[in-house]
Amino acid sequence: MVYTLTVHLYANEKPDSIDRIKAKLIEAARIYRKDKETIDWLVMQDVHDPRAFTIVERFENEGVWLPDSRTSSQKYHLENPYWKTFDPYVIPLLDKGMDLRRHEELDTSQDVEVPV
Repeated sequence: MVYTLTVHLYANEKPDSIDRIKAKLIEAARIYRKDKETIDWLVMQDVHDPRAFTIVERFENEGVWLPDSRTSSQKYHLENPYWKTFDPYVIPLLDKGMDLRRHEELDTSQDVEVPV
């Protein structure tokens, strides 16, 4: 099953924050899409509020991710040297903390009967 993270970011009011976040997200997507077991790394900007951004990270699996036993797709993502540059650059540009949600995509490959 595909393991997905969504991260919501909200830029602060400083004049250059939106452009800086946008550039960093595009750069990150181009780098992270190349990580092993990464299906895709999508970045979006809200159509009504230019300060609001969303990252959708799709991985082959969550697996087990423990300090002693890193066997998940996230292992490759977090071991990418670029990862250490992301938060220090982005966090000062935000109005509030990142809202990270973890998801497991539902299997939509078969028909279902919806209860009434």
